[in-house]
Amino acid sequence: MLLPVILAGGSGSRLWPISRQNFPKQFHKLTEELTMFQQTLRRLEGLKHQPSLIICNEEHRFIAAEQIRQLGINHNGIFLEPVGRNTAPAIAIAALKAIENNQDPVLLVLAADHVINDVAAFQQSVNLAAELASNDKLVTFGIVGDQPHTGYGYINRGEQLSNHTAYKINKFVEKPDLATAQEYIASEQYYWNSGMFMFKASRYLTELKSHRPDIYQACAHAMQNQNNDLDFIRVDKAAFESCPDESIDYAVMEKTQDAAVVPLNAGWNDVGGFSALWEELEKDHNGNACNGDIKTVETENSLIFSDSKLVTTIGVRDLVVVNTKDAVLVAHKDKSQKVKDIVNQLAAEQRSETNVHREVYRPWGKYDAIDAGERFQVKRITVKPGAKLSVQMHHHRAEHWIIVSGKAKVQIGDNTQLVTENESVYIPIATVHALENPGKVNLELIEVQSGSYLGEDDIIRFEDRYGRVEGK
Repeated sequence: MLLPVILAGGSGSRLWPISRQNFPKQFHKLTEELTMFQQTLRRLEGLKHQPSLIICNEEHRFIAAEQIRQLGINHNGIFLEPVGRNTAPAIAIAALKAIENNQDPVLLVLAADHVINDVAAFQQSVNLAAELASNDKLVTFGIVGDQPHTGYGYINRGEQLSNHTAYKINKFVEKPDLATAQEYIASEQYYWNSGMFMFKASRYLTELKSHRPDIYQACAHAMQNQNNDLDFIRVDKAAFESCPDESIDYAVMEKTQDAAVVPLNAGWNDVGGFSALWEELEKDHNGNACNGDIKTVETENSLIFSDSKLVTTIGVRDLVVVNTKDAVLVAHKDKSQKVKDIVNQLAAEQRSETNVHREVYRPWGKYDAIDAGERFQVKRITVKPGAKLSVQMHHHRAEHWIIVSGKAKVQIGDNTQLVTENESVYIPIATVHALENPGKVNLELIEVQSGSYLGEDDIIRFEDRYGRVEGK
């Protein structure tokens, strides 16, 4: 039976300011009512498979767990990468986990941030690839391209495998220039490299050990000291950090003699930038894809997104306009791939907008940083029913909580009390406190922080039901 491995650790920087390091594109609802991560899990329905194994970054663990919970499906664990080391090591720890109980499942490795519109065609290709993988082939899925694309790597197919709509792989090709891409598409001998794979767990590990023993050994050492933390699986941090940063393409697929490609014609899109997102979205009669409170006049072929305030456009075309609560992007659609250059500038200046949104999700709910100034910060906090923030204290700030709706169970020092709508409490500096929602509806409150230092790292946790203890 298949074991899906979902790689959910990307940063999606070309979709900034929607996608950010601590809340990247795979966890956003960009093309439909489900997030891209949830779409990836849902398109497995109908295939015979084990519950999926998820691999994500440490900072995304609660986002991934909550989005899985929303779907009401089981999983085989959420691996937490202490640092990003590309796809070859990520798949290696999944394969090592898969063979722990003397099993050897076929792994279906999928990226969490792809759109696939024809699920039936996708599943048909998966079933074909599974047969090949069971016979020790290392299979990748080649996207049947409908246009020359310079943003993808390509796969040059070789001879057809007997009795299969699949081919040996002649070579992998780096991203070409436009003229070369046109030749590739015209020849019908090349596919876009999708970054999706299928092989036996043991077969992948054998090839990795043969071609990149350094990656294999680092991952094997990391797995020797794994431990479970709630739904999460942690590996040895030092061992994993020592692992080389390498993609599966370079580490294994370009070196093995048993690589095969299965053509996939299923409406695939990796949504690698705003132009690709515009292609996926429903458009009005002027070719505009709009999301949010948008008004347009004489505007054509544009992508306009707003998650808060009203956005209006007049007399423009081929633009990308993105408004979030703390940043605005305006770009020509043909230049939208250069968004990463802006992100690099912001990162060099250590701007927080590269990492976090104004609205930040936590396992207990979320907060929106409404306002801030010298020695003060104001947040709107939402606590889910039954959820509780950690028992904590702050060395440098005091807090005022004003309940907007719902009911709060508040601990301040040795005193515990219920606080309801239009009531408030004060938490002095260096006082142990906790906040819990004992009700069945969301608790909404305004928090006013004041003090000499207001950073999120000024939190000393004494108890936490979500496993957020020091060093984790």
